[in-house]
Order: sequence, then C-alpha cells, then structure tokens
Amino acid sequence: MSRTRFSGRTALVTGAGSGLGRAVALALAAEGANVVVAGRTPGPLAQTVALIGAAGGTALAHPADVSRAEDVHALVAAAVDRFGSLDVAVNNAGVFRGGAPVADLSAEDWHTLLDINVTGVLHALQAEIARMRGQESGGTIVNISSNIGPHRTLPGVTAYGAAKAAVSALTRGAALGHIADGVRINAVSPGAAATPMSLRPGETEAEREIRMKDESPLGRVAATAEVAAAVLYLASDDAAAVVGADLVIDGGAAA
Repeated sequence: MSRTRFSGRTALVTGAGSGLGRAVALALAAEGANVVVAGRTPGPLAQTVALIGAAGGTALAHPADVSRAEDVHALVAAAVDRFGSLDVAVNNAGVFRGGAPVADLSAEDWHTLLDINVTGVLHALQAEIARMRGQESGGTIVNISSNIGPHRTLPGVTAYGAAKAAVSALTRGAALGHIADGVRINAVSPGAAATPMSLRPGETEAEREIRMKDESPLGRVAATAEVAAAVLYLASDDAAAVVGADLVIDGGAAA
C-alpha cells in the first residue's frame, strides 16, 4: 500500500546526487513530497530529478556548496520560490577522509571534513530554521551523522569521527533550542551502507559483502532504502514526539 505522509509538503535534500541522499529524495517523492535536490555537481542532480519524474514525482535540482552560507540561503529561497514552503530538510551532504592516524592527518583533509561535514550542516540548519520558524506549520530537519564518532571509534578515521560527533552535538543543541519555534530536529547515524563510501580502496561490492559477514553483527551493509526509511520516519508526523534523537542504523556494529 502506498503512503502519502508528505503530500503537499516541500522537502530539501542535500548531497542528493547519489547514494543515500538520492535514496532519501526518491523515498520522499514516492510519499508525495515536492523534493528539492542539492549538491555541488549538476549532472548527478539532474539524474536524481529524472528518476523522481519517471516514478511520477516532482523535483527541482539546485546546485549548492553547503560550505558556502550564501549557497545554502539561496537554496532555501529557491525551494520556497518554487513550491511555497520548506517543510522537511535532510542534511546529508558530507565527505569521507580516512586512512591516517591523527599525527599524520593532513591539514587539507582536516579542513575539508570540518568545512563540509560540520560547517556545512551549521549553514544548512541556520538557513532552514530561519524559514521554518516563520511558518505556522513549522518544519522538521534530519541531519545525517554516522555511527563513527558519536557511537564508535575506528583506527584511521578519528578526524571523520570528530566531525560527525560535532554533527550529533549540533543536532541535540539545535533540537533543544528550536522545538519551541515549531522546528523538530533529529539525526540518523548510519554505519556501513550500500554506497561507494563504505568500499575500501580497490574493493568491489562482492568483496565488501564477504568482509561484512565478519565485521557486522547483521552480516551485511544496510540498504540505502533501509536508512531512508529511518530518515522518513523522523521527518514524518509519526515521530511528532521525537526531538533531539540520534537513530543508529548500523546492523549492531556500535551496540
């Protein structure tokens, strides 16, 4: 049975050109949302819009670099100009840098992680909340964090973990600070999912499948649709009493 939890609502998804962001955008559109897809590269965004359109949904592509505050404010303005409101935002844009212990971490990698994964989320929150708290209907925001950092530590990814721990802290603080404004904010922390980010250098998907049988209590990576389902739950009225939560979707890796 089809669901229509987001009919008549406008949803914004950053990092929607591929992977989890695309899966979330498709899932929101399938449940009736008008979806604005954002990312730094126009081509993949156009592909996401085409997929949504082919499935009977409505979407708008708007390139944006979340590390630039002006880009994010323009993105929110474009969503409102096209569809009249901003009801749901999913802050998924992020990058992964790993493989080196702290002492060998390059300054470039450190600043990239902070600029996109932390400051980018801050920029998005500020622009989205500014719009949502002025709406009678308020809005909901879901930040994509990670099980690495807030919930577990792995060798070689300390900087990435620090950035994602900051996302979780931002989520809790923003949730507490803005629920009275009618803006409900939560996070999802995925573990390894079926995206290129979970592949080791040179690893194939088949090799990852074998590796995950040993590394994950569940014995596999999460499907992007499974993570998207958690995002949609938090963004929907089904989670109306959920504020400042961090939902871990990692097959038990951080349990």
